Amino acid sequence: MSFIGKFHPLLVHFPIALVLAAAAAELVVIATLRHGWRTVAVANIRAGAAMGVVAAITGWLFASSPVVDAGTSLEWHRWLGMAGAMGAIGAAILSSRLHVSSQSSALGYRVTLFVTAFLVAITGHLGGTLVWGARFFQP
Repeated sequence: MSFIGKFHPLLVHFPIALVLAAAAAELVVIATLRHGWRTVAVANIRAGAAMGVVAAITGWLFASSPVVDAGTSLEWHRWLGMAGAMGAIGAAILSSRLHVSSQSSALGYRVTLFVTAFLVAITGHLGGTLVWGARFFQP
């Protein structure tokens, strides 16, 4: 199982990009009222949710391997990652209600999507800090 966990650093980039792309596409819908971008947002959040589950599973397996140092940063990364994966699943489920012309359906979807994008961005930052260190950009 620890072998499968070693794929976590490779796999996490897909759900991060997909969730952030979904949020960006939804922002285009809000700003321009071009609802064709909603299709882009929905496709990305659904794919991001599926890949997020895979990334979360491999992350838990990787965290339990002996090559990873357990600590507070890892715990924050772990649980925020789980929240991000669950949020992506929630946004993907809520996206199925968007065909109903209801303001509350769209609002629930958007809030879930944008909170999820924020969680995914913070989790990705923490993961990068775990790998590269907090002083990566400093000379």
